[in-house]
Amino acid sequence: MIIGTAGHIDHGKTALVRALTGVDTDRLKEEKARGISIDLGFAYLPAPDGSILGFIDVPGHERFVHNMLAGATGIDFVLLVVAADDGVMPQSEEHLAIVDLLGIARGMVALTKVDLVGPERRARARTEVADALAGTALASAAIVPVSTVTGEGIEDLRAGLFAAARAHGGRAASGRFRLAVDRSFTLAGAGTIVTGTVLSGSVRVGDRLIISPSGLSARVRSLHAQNRPTERGQAGERCALNLVGEDIGKDAISRGDIVLDPALHAPAERIDATLRVLGSQQKPIGPWTPVRLHHAAAEVGARVVPLSEQMIPPGGEGTVQLVLDRAIAAAAGDRFVLRDTSAQRTIGGGCFLDLRAPARRRRTPERLAQLAALALADPEQALSALLAGPASSVDLATFARDRALVDADVEAMAERLAFVRIPAPDGKLALAEPTWQRLGSAVRRAVQNFHADNPDRQGMALEPLRKELDPRLPPAVFTALVQALARAGELSLDGALVRLPRHEVQLKPEDDAIWRRIEPLIGGAERFRPPRVADLAERLRVPEAAVRRLLKLLARMGRLDEIAPDHFFLRATVAAMVDIACDLAEKSNGQFAAAQFRDRLDNGRKVAIQILEFFDRHGITLRRGDLRRVNPQRRHLFATPAAGGHASSGRDASPVGRPDFKSGRGREPVLGGFDSHSLPPPSRGSR
Repeated sequence: MIIGTAGHIDHGKTALVRALTGVDTDRLKEEKARGISIDLGFAYLPAPDGSILGFIDVPGHERFVHNMLAGATGIDFVLLVVAADDGVMPQSEEHLAIVDLLGIARGMVALTKVDLVGPERRARARTEVADALAGTALASAAIVPVSTVTGEGIEDLRAGLFAAARAHGGRAASGRFRLAVDRSFTLAGAGTIVTGTVLSGSVRVGDRLIISPSGLSARVRSLHAQNRPTERGQAGERCALNLVGEDIGKDAISRGDIVLDPALHAPAERIDATLRVLGSQQKPIGPWTPVRLHHAAAEVGARVVPLSEQMIPPGGEGTVQLVLDRAIAAAAGDRFVLRDTSAQRTIGGGCFLDLRAPARRRRTPERLAQLAALALADPEQALSALLAGPASSVDLATFARDRALVDADVEAMAERLAFVRIPAPDGKLALAEPTWQRLGSAVRRAVQNFHADNPDRQGMALEPLRKELDPRLPPAVFTALVQALARAGELSLDGALVRLPRHEVQLKPEDDAIWRRIEPLIGGAERFRPPRVADLAERLRVPEAAVRRLLKLLARMGRLDEIAPDHFFLRATVAAMVDIACDLAEKSNGQFAAAQFRDRLDNGRKVAIQILEFFDRHGITLRRGDLRRVNPQRRHLFATPAAGGHASSGRDASPVGRPDFKSGRGREPVLGGFDSHSLPPPSRGSR
C-alpha cells in the first residue's frame, strides 16, 4: 500500500514519517538548512505480514503544491497531518480538497503536536478536523492524536496503518504497464534510474518499454519494488527502474513522463473530461479559461472549454474539453487537478473520459451521449453503452489502448457482449449485432434501389452510398463495413463501385450490336495500337459521342481500360502488356526503358509512353529517371482468370484486401481494386 502525507507546512509530516519508519525523507541540502520539505520524500515500513508500506512525504508550503500533486497521484491511502496547536490551516484545506478531487477515499488523520496543548485545545482541534472532513470521502476517517516528541499515539497510528494495508489487499496487476515518473537520476555503476508509482499492469526485468510522450525506447536492466530488488513490479507498488537504451539518460527523462508498455504510446493533447469546480473558486469556468493541469506527476498549461452552453459555477460540475499546451501520456479514467495560472489556488479536478477528443462538433447531442457512455468507470459497461448509442461502432484498438487493457481483456468482453467485429486498417471495429444488421440492410437496400433506377450502370459509387446511410458513418467505418459485407458475399466491389453480387449490366440491343463491330477492331493483331474513338466512329459511321459513351460504359464494366483520353484497350490486352513489362524487367536486371517496351509492342513511342504512364498511375510500375521497375504486389491487377485468377469482364477488378503498394506497408486494403478512371487509394501517409 502506498501512503501519502498531506497537510499544512510545519505541521510535522516529515517528523511523523520519521517516527513511523525511522527514515528522514528530507534529502535535499536546502531542506535540511530551512527545516521544511521542498520536494517529495520517500520511506518504507515493513509490515508484520511481510508486506511493505511505502510513504510519500509531500511538502506543505503553498509554493510547493505542484510538488505535492506530483506525489499525490497514485497513492492508496492518505495520512492527513493537522497540528493540534494550529488546527486546520489553508494548506490543510487545499490538500484535503486535492485528495478529494483525486478520488482518494481511504485515509486517517494524525493530530500532531498534542504534547503542546491541553485537553480543551485538543478537543477543539478534533472538532475542527471533523468539520473539515465533512462532505468529503474522508468524512469517517479515524483521528489519532500523536506526538513525535513523547511518542504518544505513534504505535496506535502504526497499527492503524497496518490494519488498513491488510484491508486494502493491493491493486490488481491487470492491464498494461504504466509508471508515473517522479524522479530521474544517474547512479554510479548502474546508469539511469527512474522512480515512481506503478499505475497499472506489471513489469519484469528485460521488458522493453517506451518513455512517453517523448517516444524514447528503453529496456529494464534491473528493478526495485517497495525498496527491495526483485524481478517483477506491479500496480500499487513504488518501483525504481534501471533503464538502458539509445538516448536514455537522466536528462532525457523527467518528472511527469510515463514509462509504459509500447502498445500504449499515444500522447494526447485534446481531452474530454468531467470537471468539478471547488466552491472556493471565485469565478465560474467559461470558454478557454487558462489553467495549469496536473496529471500523475506532470504539470502542463491548458485551456478549459465547457461542453455546455452555460459556464460551470463554483461548486458545480460539468463536462469539458481540455486543450493542452503540449501532449501528455494518460489513460481514460485517470484523475487530474486544475490550478490557476499563478499557481496560488486549486480550481477543481475531475476524470479523463476521451483522450482523442474532436476539435469540432464537440457539443452535439450525439457526442454528449458518447461522453455519457465513456463516463462509466467499468470498461465493459462503457463499451456496451457506446455500442448501444449513436456512435454505432467502436475502434477496439483505440478503446483498449486508451484504457491500458490487454488483449485478453478485450477478448473476454467480446465473448460476453457478443458484438460483431469487423477488420479495419489498424485493427478491428466493434458493432452491436442489431446495428450490424441494420447498417447491412441499409447498404443493400440503397444499392438495390440504385440498380432499379440505373439498370445500365455497373454499380453505385462509394461516397454517394455512404451519404445515403442514416446515421452517416465516418469514412473509415463505412469502408470497413462495406469490405466486411463484400467478404460475406453480400456485396461485390468493382473498383470504386458497389453492386449486388447478381447484378450485371446488360448492353442494350443497339449498344451490343455496335460493340460486336468494335471488338474486332481493337483486338486481334492491332490490339497494342487500337484506333481511338474518333477513328472508330469514322470507320463504323456511328456518332462519335455514341461510341465514347459505349466504351466508357464497357470500361466501368471492366471489359476495357482507358489508357489515355479516348484511347481504349481490351482488359486482356492490358494484362498482356503487363506481362511484357514483367518479362522485360526480368531480362534487364529488374528494370527497363520505354524504348524497349515500345519495340516489344511494335508501337509508336507516344502510345508506349501513354501506356507506361497508365501503369505508373496504378502502381504497376515505378519510374526512376528513364527506367522503370515492376511492383510485384500489383502486377496481377489486370490479370485474366487464366493468368492471375481475377475477373476481367464485369467481375471484381481486384479482390478485397489486395495490398496497396503505394502505402509502402503492403498491408492496407484496396477497396475492390479500381476502375480505369480512378487512381489507387491514397497511402496512409498522404491522407
